[in-house]
Amino acid sequence: MDKFVHLVKLSVGTESVEDLAAWQDGHRTRFADGLPRHVTRMWPKRGAEVLNGGSIYWVIKGLIQCRQKVLRLDRVTGEDGVERCAIALEPTLIRTATAPKRPFQGWRYLNPSDAPVDLGKARQAEEPLPPELAGALAEIGVL
Repeated sequence: MDKFVHLVKLSVGTESVEDLAAWQDGHRTRFADGLPRHVTRMWPKRGAEVLNGGSIYWVIKGLIQCRQKVLRLDRVTGEDGVERCAIALEPTLIRTATAPKRPFQGWRYLNPSDAPVDLGKARQAEEPLPPELAGALAEIGVL
């Protein structure tokens, strides 16, 4: 199998997966294709590996809770004239098993072997546990 890698990113200011989805829905008109994007000033040095099957895993309230498949890395220029990387994402947020993640700056690479598993289709629509409870359960290896 070809080598790939994921990204992991803090979703600052969101309280839940639903908040992240709503924020992305509200910003889809920024780009002609309507795909959600995460714009960052740094270009992934391992971009080819990310594009070879990687996802961005979102940390919400200190827990990895969901992911989105990375579709493209687009060059965009901000209003300040600085070139940035717009990570184009599949619109669907896929819930994952929760995994605690300490705060960090920017984004980090995540090896596939370290990525939390996707929740089954039946569990995708379940009401999520409160973040504090999910975090405590994840720390002891229950979730």
